[in-house]
Amino acid sequence: MKQVVQNYKSGELAVLDVPVPGCKPGGVLVRTAYSLISTGTELMKVSEAGMSMLGKARSRPDQVAKVMQSVATNGVPATYRKVMGKLDSYTPLGYSLCGVVEQVGAGIDDVKAGDLVACAGNEHALHAELNWVPKNLYTPVPDGLAPRHAAFGTVGSIAMQGVRQGEPQLGEVALVIGLGLIGQLVVQLLAAAGVRVVGADPDPVRCELAERLGAAACGDPASAAVEAAVAELTAGHGVDQVYLAAGGGTNQPVELAARLCRDRGRVVDIGKCRLDLPWNAYYEKELDVRFSRSYGPGRYDPAYELEGRDYPIGYVRWTERRNLACFLDLLARGSVDVEPLVSHVADFDDAVETYQRLKDGDLKAVAVLFRYPEHAGEAGEAGAPVVAVPAVKRAVGGVSTPARAATSPVRLAFVGAGNYATSMLLPHLARRDGVELSTVVTTTALSAANAQRKFGFAEATTDLDAVLGDKSIDAVFVVTRHSSHAELTRQALLAGKTVFVEKPLALTEDELAGVLAAVEESGNDRLQVGFNRRFAPLLQEARKRFGARTGPASLRYLVNAGRLQPGSWYLQQGTEGSRFAGEGGHFIDTASWLLAADPVSVYAVAASGNEDLQVVLRYPDGSTATISYVTTGAAGFPKETLDLIADGKVLRLDDFVRASVYGPKKWVSSRLPKARDKGQNAELAAFIKAVRTGGPMPVPLESLVATTAATLAVQAGLAGGAPVTLARAR
Repeated sequence: MKQVVQNYKSGELAVLDVPVPGCKPGGVLVRTAYSLISTGTELMKVSEAGMSMLGKARSRPDQVAKVMQSVATNGVPATYRKVMGKLDSYTPLGYSLCGVVEQVGAGIDDVKAGDLVACAGNEHALHAELNWVPKNLYTPVPDGLAPRHAAFGTVGSIAMQGVRQGEPQLGEVALVIGLGLIGQLVVQLLAAAGVRVVGADPDPVRCELAERLGAAACGDPASAAVEAAVAELTAGHGVDQVYLAAGGGTNQPVELAARLCRDRGRVVDIGKCRLDLPWNAYYEKELDVRFSRSYGPGRYDPAYELEGRDYPIGYVRWTERRNLACFLDLLARGSVDVEPLVSHVADFDDAVETYQRLKDGDLKAVAVLFRYPEHAGEAGEAGAPVVAVPAVKRAVGGVSTPARAATSPVRLAFVGAGNYATSMLLPHLARRDGVELSTVVTTTALSAANAQRKFGFAEATTDLDAVLGDKSIDAVFVVTRHSSHAELTRQALLAGKTVFVEKPLALTEDELAGVLAAVEESGNDRLQVGFNRRFAPLLQEARKRFGARTGPASLRYLVNAGRLQPGSWYLQQGTEGSRFAGEGGHFIDTASWLLAADPVSVYAVAASGNEDLQVVLRYPDGSTATISYVTTGAAGFPKETLDLIADGKVLRLDDFVRASVYGPKKWVSSRLPKARDKGQNAELAAFIKAVRTGGPMPVPLESLVATTAATLAVQAGLAGGAPVTLARAR
């Protein structure tokens, strides 16, 4: 299928061939009929992409702050790779469309194939022939409403949420500053609510259009016309509300709002304009400044948008989806008219030219629609406290892995192509001799296309079954969200593939048991979990310098994890498990490798009111390891520090930058000149060697299972408040 994309680094726009998205549970696959260009938001994004790197930094200071924090935590080279990887990727455009349901995912019963729906979301209602849309981001289109009009649903919801924030009353007077697409819709919604409206915009054509659509008067904000109209309609008191629907860097809109608003009036910011509030003017009138967040309640809440958890109507009357349905109802009843706003309808194949004309000013438009081909196409297939440490059982006569010819490349498939895969794994594999990146599988078409373009995959698809059934593929990398790791690993093992799965292997004991059942059924134990720290060259050297030990050891591991950004999917504990469940295996595996044993008990306590944990592991020879996993530390402090003490010796690791060993002889490494090497490259080399030669996997399966079981036991220990014994099943 085709999709409009942009490279944020180069500014390139393209209509790209990408795989058809899979139809996941909790949503529908929609074939687009019309999608709407947001001439404000999207053109701003297009313009930013054309800036220099310095210009991009100046336009997004919030992102610059994140980059500087990453530099402090991960070092310059790793941060550079991460940032450039994000910039040099195709990003989608679009967020408002109307289309026909082609396929219905599990759990959806309010629409069926063939129904017309309006869709929202900058990750789901894209300028693409097909989109997967979760339940709370689509709504059925009322009978008789034209698809080209229903495509306005998202921008209409944005305007509606702004009006709701202003709390207009019958007979009031409002000022709308900025008469672009959103401003024109705000004018109509206010007029429909019995509010008299004055519009302000320097474009006389837009002013005339707003007056035709219900405004009492409009004019250039720099002229006396707007002020005169406000004085006449309000008897000199000023407007009850001001809606800021303008963009740009000028401060004139907020200054005009203060001048023309009445005492204790309301100022609602809908667009993205400069907000340098003149303190005296706003203070003396005690103006109420409010912000309108996109389509309404639910926006930016993954539980609402992705998991389909609705808010009770008695507590949240107007959610994203209810705003979307309400706006479509107003359109269907003729209370709002969007046809006069349509300046241009372009064929979808002409998308790049259309954007360029808008950017250059050759096409002056309030609203532009893309019209899609009407022919049907294939929608694609659905994608498919004593804790027992499960015993690893293998079927007799199971999968064998013969050594490969030295000249035969190892053919790899990737399931998932997110940030970790594209910054920490694929760059190493793409430049490794004897490796062929065969297929990348994702649920979103564009991420697969990006990975194919950047790393040279031969194919990109959303069809997992086809990959698992391809006998020419030697190994499968599972690099998806945590909740899917165990099931995807199970399927790949049953298909006879060697599997590399990023941590965690499983989030529950049942999931771990399912993976081991697949090993027993198939005899295929060719599995590696991405516990990369034991492969870090600096830690390997320090362990060698420390030497063998005779007595029990004490190990102390401080992980200064830091706080996550709001909205991170790591915070979705209901589906993705706790943060420690997701990454704690890294640190348990490192401790067990240094102590050359698997733990026999786990004791965990949590600090009150946050995610800080203290985890104590006990080992068969009496050794102990204490992992302090904290999120409340200083951002500038190193992320990982480790001390191993035994037999009169101390091994010290400082954040994979420097290591030292104190004993009969002192050894201190030189400070790493480049990046923190946490072992990914060496780990991948060991994995590829095992696949190529058919030799043992880099880490025994029993160790991977023991680490996973110990990680899961942390949650049981927190719940029970007592040590958890790790009993080995027989």
